[in-house]
Amino acid sequence: MIDWERVAELRSEIGAEGFAEVVELFLDEVEAVVMALGQKPGKLEDELHFLKGSALNLGFRAFGAQCQIGEKLAAAGRSDEVDVSNILDVYGASKTCFMTRLEEFTTAA
Repeated sequence: MIDWERVAELRSEIGAEGFAEVVELFLDEVEAVVMALGQKPGKLEDELHFLKGSALNLGFRAFGAQCQIGEKLAAAGRSDEVDVSNILDVYGASKTCFMTRLEEFTTAA
């Protein structure tokens, strides 16, 4: 669900303080898009593209994969086939999983 190696790599690249800032920004921006996902006509593909990139950058592998599937469907004109509910469920589960170990990565080493 979470690519913990990617999380550790990102934390190593930017340090504990920078990582904490990235996580805060990620949660703020992603939450805003997730809360409105699919509610703006013609924007689903763009929303999913943003979510996919953000998710994969922070190691949310399963969520990123679901966003990628939805993005491809939307790009093919099949937005009605995008399972927004499943994407939201995977995000919720991923966020819960991520938050259980977040402290390991935000404390200074």
